Amino acid sequence: MVELKRNPTRAVRIGSITIGAGHPIASQSMTATHTTDVAATLAQANALHAAGAGVVRIAVDSKSDAAALPAIRAGTQANLAIDLQENYRLAVDVAPHVDKLRYNPGHLYHHEPTKPWQEKVRFIADVAARNDCALRVGVNCGSVDPAKKEQFAEDDSLGPMLASALEHCELLDSLGFTRYAVSLKDSDPTKVIEVNRRFAEVRPDVPLHLGVTEAGMPPDGIIKTRIAFEQLISRGIGDTVRVSLTVPNAEKPQEIAAAQAILSDIAAGRVRSVVDYGLSSLNIISCPSCSRVENEAFIELAKQVKEMTAYAKDHAITIAVMGCRVNGPGETDDADLGLWCGPTHVNLKKRSAELGAFPYDAILPKLREELDKLIGGRA
Repeated sequence: MVELKRNPTRAVRIGSITIGAGHPIASQSMTATHTTDVAATLAQANALHAAGAGVVRIAVDSKSDAAALPAIRAGTQANLAIDLQENYRLAVDVAPHVDKLRYNPGHLYHHEPTKPWQEKVRFIADVAARNDCALRVGVNCGSVDPAKKEQFAEDDSLGPMLASALEHCELLDSLGFTRYAVSLKDSDPTKVIEVNRRFAEVRPDVPLHLGVTEAGMPPDGIIKTRIAFEQLISRGIGDTVRVSLTVPNAEKPQEIAAAQAILSDIAAGRVRSVVDYGLSSLNIISCPSCSRVENEAFIELAKQVKEMTAYAKDHAITIAVMGCRVNGPGETDDADLGLWCGPTHVNLKKRSAELGAFPYDAILPKLREELDKLIGGRA
C-alpha cells in the first residue's frame, strides 16, 4: 500500500460516518427511483448501503417527496443526504429525517428571487444546526451563480465556480457553521482537477466531495472519473467521492463498486503518471440516472446515442445527453450538441441555441443530421 498524504481538512460528521481529518474516504451514490415510491427508493437505498455507500443521496423536489422521507428513514440504516433544488425552504420538512443537506448556490435564485442569497443560506444553516445535519455546498459547471458568471470572462468556466464556493464557505464560517463540505463538479475531468486543486490551495481545511458530473456510461464514465480521482487524491485532495454513471436503476451499486476499485488502486499505487483525456476524439457525456429523470427512456437513449455516433469517434466533438429539466438546459450549453430529456420529448441544442423538441423515436435522425453538419463544417 502507498502512504497517501491527506490535506488537513476538518472533521465533518454525516450520520454514522465522519469525513475529513484523516478519516477514510467515503463513497456515495444517489437513488434513481421516484422518491414518492417508498418501496422502490428503500430497496435502492439499502442496495447502495449494502454495497458500501457511506452516504446515499435522495432528490427531494416537492412536498410530496418530503412526505415520503419519514418512511424511507425508518426503513434504512444508510446515511441519507438530500438535494435542496429550487425550493430551499423544503429544508424544514426534510432535515429531521436525513443526515446531510446539499444545496447548489446557483439554484438559490429560483425561489423567492428578490431575497438575498445570504438570507437563504442562513436559513438552511440554521435548519441544519437544529436538526444535527451536515451541509454540502454543491457547485456545478452548468448551474453556476449567475451573479458570479457576470464577473468573469465568458470563456472562464472555473473562475465563477471557485468564487462562488469560496464565498459560501466564508458566509458559513461567519455564521459559526463549519460542519460542511464542498463539491466543484464538471463533466471534463481536467477541469475537475484544476478547480478542486485551486480550491484546496485556498481552503485546505474544507473537506471536498469529488466527482465528474455526467461522466456517462461504463466504461467511459469510470475512466473519466478515474483520471480526476487519481490526480486529486494522490495530491491529498478529496474526502468523499462519487462515480456518476448512466446505468439502469438495478445497476446503481456499480457506482459504489467502481469508486471502491479506484480508491483501492490509488492506495496501491496503481495510477497513471500522465493524464491523457483524449480531447481529440468524440466525447459523449451523460448524467447519472436519478429520481428527477421524467422518462426512463433517457437511459436507453444515452446508449443509442453512443452506438449511433460511433462513426464520428475521431472527431473532437462533445455530445451531452441529460435526463431532466433541472440541470439539462444549463449543462448542455457547453456541448457542441446537447439533448435534454422531458417526459415525452427530447430537446436538441447546438451549444446554447435551441434546435427544437422531438419525440424520443425521432431524435436520433435529427441528432445525426446535426452531427454530420458539424463534421462537414470542420472537414
